Amino acid sequence: MIDLGDNWNRTLGSTGVSTTAVTIGGGPLGSQPQLFGYETPQAQAVELVEAVLDSLIRSIDTANGYSDGASETRIGLGLAAHGGKPDDFLVVTKVDAKDNDYSGERVRQSVAESKKRLGLETLPVVHLHDPENFAFEEMSAPGGAVEALMALRDEGAIGHIGLAGGPSQEMSRYLDLGIFEVLLVHNRWTLLDRSAGDLLKQARDAGMGVFNAAIYGGGILAAPRSGKTMYGYGQASKDTLAAVSAMADLCDEYGTDLATAALQFSLRQPLVDTTIVGISKPARLDGLLASAGAVLPDEFWDRIEELLPSSENWLDSPR
Repeated sequence: MIDLGDNWNRTLGSTGVSTTAVTIGGGPLGSQPQLFGYETPQAQAVELVEAVLDSLIRSIDTANGYSDGASETRIGLGLAAHGGKPDDFLVVTKVDAKDNDYSGERVRQSVAESKKRLGLETLPVVHLHDPENFAFEEMSAPGGAVEALMALRDEGAIGHIGLAGGPSQEMSRYLDLGIFEVLLVHNRWTLLDRSAGDLLKQARDAGMGVFNAAIYGGGILAAPRSGKTMYGYGQASKDTLAAVSAMADLCDEYGTDLATAALQFSLRQPLVDTTIVGISKPARLDGLLASAGAVLPDEFWDRIEELLPSSENWLDSPR
């Protein structure tokens, strides 16, 4: 039996919403070979969802736009095959633009589509997804996407509203609006990159819940000797690649692997409530839980911290 410790069950900030230290990422479930490099058959995705529902992990994250809705559809099929969503299980999704439309009406359509695909009457947490691709003034204007999300919450159509995006300084502008309850960051709070530090503190000071996603930086920290050279959807710097190599060697010295260290780094962060890990095969679930239960000594963390690339190698420059 894997011992996941007393800190496995968690609450998202001041929302009162329960989750676990690890959340399954639904991106790979919809089959995105152009991003992940492999296909995910529907039957396999549904089987994984059912396995997660029977596991110690009590939350899954998806988005309206993942594989044009296929991720949500397959999660919905898994929930139905399981006999419905367990009361203690959290399904999180995100609203997405369509055909370059991120209007208030599009947000309402996105929520309606997600509910139908997932087979859920109420969505407990819904993020505004990747707003950095649109003008802040447009998104936050009266009648815009942000106001539509707030209205849907007030109407009871959704529970809590979140923000899921990339560039830290742009996300900070949205947090300054004072209306978001949950934050999701990706690629920016990992063994290699601490760009989101100030943003996470801002969220914590506001009592927000925090999801940390893409902790493997697009795969390089999960497979450091595979020849991958990309981090966060772009070419990694020479210093970052050198750090990956040195970190992998250090993990060998301590009898662990870099994927486990990357996960444990996020799990032990006081600024993070739950860590999103995307998987597509049921067989990977046991390994993920084993990594979540790993214990690495303080000395290891002291030494790996010394290998952190300097801030000019991070995705965002520090404020």
